[in-house]
Amino acid sequence: MSRVVHLHIGAPKTGTTYLQDRLRLNTAGLAKHGVTIPATRPGQTDMFHFRAALDLLDQDWGGAPGHAKGAWDAMLRRVDRAEGNVVISHEILAGAKPDKIAKAMNDLADHEVHVVYSARDLARQMPAAWQESIKQGRTWSFRRFINRYEGGRTFFFRQALDLPEVLTAWGAKLPPERIHVVTVPHDRGPNGDELWLRFCRAFGIDPAWAPLDSERDNRSLGIAETSLLRKLNRRLELGVHRDPVYDNLIRELLAQEVLVARDAWPVQLPPERYDLAEQQGERWIEWIRGSGVDVVGDLDDLRPRRPGADDEWRNPDRVRAKLELGAALDALAVMTREAAESRARSSLGGKLRTTARRLRDR
Repeated sequence: MSRVVHLHIGAPKTGTTYLQDRLRLNTAGLAKHGVTIPATRPGQTDMFHFRAALDLLDQDWGGAPGHAKGAWDAMLRRVDRAEGNVVISHEILAGAKPDKIAKAMNDLADHEVHVVYSARDLARQMPAAWQESIKQGRTWSFRRFINRYEGGRTFFFRQALDLPEVLTAWGAKLPPERIHVVTVPHDRGPNGDELWLRFCRAFGIDPAWAPLDSERDNRSLGIAETSLLRKLNRRLELGVHRDPVYDNLIRELLAQEVLVARDAWPVQLPPERYDLAEQQGERWIEWIRGSGVDVVGDLDDLRPRRPGADDEWRNPDRVRAKLELGAALDALAVMTREAAESRARSSLGGKLRTTARRLRDR
């Protein structure tokens, strides 16, 4: 049976973490109104389609070897069995290569596919994307990251952030009315939920169907916190394909729970780079207007807002040692407590196993 499939493909760092968690929290309620959030395993959204996206792209990071194998086909089977409309979402799909896009569209050919792409201006996007790459294990400076983008060097974020290129690839076989650009607002709206309301319009969801809110907004790191992670990545030499244990400690615990909670100086685009952001914004807007795709939001959100003449910019590649020290001490305190609790759990587990053996030997 044919159904509408909304395939949300990113771009990275455009509110996708919040979106996915809110959809996850409201899966049961949405199902009552004919909206299915397909899992790759029964009863769970499975890191919200992360493994399915990895499997489609023939990638295998973020877990044990082979952890994503079969996840895409498993999700497709649940799409085929779903009743009503379907939402699939993961930002790593934005930078997919043509052969992977063709496979995804062929696999979903029996359904009415709508591609949803969320986007915001490069002045906000570039700092967020650089920080995300550092969380993933990169060690490059912000300047080098921007230079690679400006120079047209091919890497994931460069491909995933180029709106015309992404939508030309994903929308090659779709009519423009089935391609939806959700712009990330400069202002969050009177209730702070303007982006969520825009996603709801793109997916055909009544916001009343999903009342449970998410606390996962994936906030940005500051300059000292990002600099600390860069140096930690360099010291550990783990790379972007690090062991899941390290990934959970560094990315989940340290970066997204500890360092993000600090009162920090934000990472901002250098003043001299705003010309690039403005040029790209105008190029995107011109492409959208000429393409006839559906826009959910305001195209002006793709234009960067320059800082005031008196606003101070701080270089995230040259952070004062005092600022880094404060971040490092907070990180050390949490990691020390985590190590102590881990040893306690291990010790308790050992005692329980010893007791169990004694009982068996009686």
